[in-house]
Amino acid sequence: MEDHAELVIAGAGLSGMLLAVACAGAGLQVAIVDPQDPAAMLEAGFDGRCSAIAYGSRLVFDGIGLWPQIAPEAEPIREIRVADDASPWFLHYDSRDLAPATEAATEAATPLGYIVENRVLRRVLYERARTLPNLQILARRRIAALEASATGAVALLDDGARLDARLVAAADGRESPLRRAAGIRALESRYRQTGIVTTVAHARPHAGIAVEHFLPAGPFAILPMSDEPSEAAAGARRGRSSIVWTEAADLAPHLLALPEAEFAAELGARFGDFLGPIEPVGPRWAYPLGLMQAERYIARRLALIGEAAHVIHPIAGQGLNIGIRDIAALAELVIDQRRRGLDIGENAVLEQYQRWRRPDALLLAAVTDGLNRLFSNTIPPVRLARDLGLGLVHRLPPVKRLLMRHAMGTLAPRPRLARGQPL
Repeated sequence: MEDHAELVIAGAGLSGMLLAVACAGAGLQVAIVDPQDPAAMLEAGFDGRCSAIAYGSRLVFDGIGLWPQIAPEAEPIREIRVADDASPWFLHYDSRDLAPATEAATEAATPLGYIVENRVLRRVLYERARTLPNLQILARRRIAALEASATGAVALLDDGARLDARLVAAADGRESPLRRAAGIRALESRYRQTGIVTTVAHARPHAGIAVEHFLPAGPFAILPMSDEPSEAAAGARRGRSSIVWTEAADLAPHLLALPEAEFAAELGARFGDFLGPIEPVGPRWAYPLGLMQAERYIARRLALIGEAAHVIHPIAGQGLNIGIRDIAALAELVIDQRRRGLDIGENAVLEQYQRWRRPDALLLAAVTDGLNRLFSNTIPPVRLARDLGLGLVHRLPPVKRLLMRHAMGTLAPRPRLARGQPL
């Protein structure tokens, strides 16, 4: 192990690995430290979630050169249908509404985003990491302490090793030890909700349509997945969808413990029959839902990214996308600074990163929190107002197009990676 790196990253999850691969691919000397065994993290049972990858986030993977490896297992989202329980009012996003007239009649319209299994993203990132000689992964270790000065930082590992660095990035999750050690406070709250995640097979094809029902306990999302490779090869094509089922925290353990047939019945009652008979085909995972916003995204020689900086409700599928935008911004600032022969960890770089990223994350936190509270409210006048709002937006094409572009991550000034350009 080398005892120095220009950038040290705490956490080898999706955000940490993406930052590592982006920066190392542009020539930076990078070390990533994580307590997990990489082999365990690559197992199918490690993380059963899928991620909604907005079109702008797909461009980041394009800029790094990873999208060709992800694309075969990424299902395009062609449409999004949003409905409030049994209300007749709804909101329908269609990617063809953003396409030129000559394109709209074809299937060539740019997708709103993609659904990708986290295990696929993790596998592709680790495969690329192995090809980068200037990226070292220090597994089964932790950063026990961080010493920062005007000239650099020293990461002290739990095995006694020392890593000299210019900058440290905390990608160590919502409980981030590095954030806490730096004295950065966070606004935190727990929703009285649990996210239940599983996969279902269904008789009819989903046609790339994502559906979100707002039920009294919270949103119930049906996300289109790609076919199983084995099924596609054999010609036996059952559709698959990922379920993100928000349920009351006190009821979720009971649902998770149900026998298969009873769980399938509960799931089917919420899913509906629009895709024909459904069958749960994957394990069940559960995740507590909460909100967290760090008071600051930076400290001396330290930058927070991903869930170390912010956690939002999954109601809009934007959690990973915010982290990807963090990475695109920080990578651009760091690489440009290095090319100028300057210190990548100096305060001016970190302040610019915070100005670029914090307003976006705060806005999305407020929007998702407000939407969850609004659509989990059963007071009749509130329900009527939100249903009328859904119907009104559906009938205002300019507003709907603006919201679609925001969800796609193609508004506002974007880093080079988020425009599909290399660093």
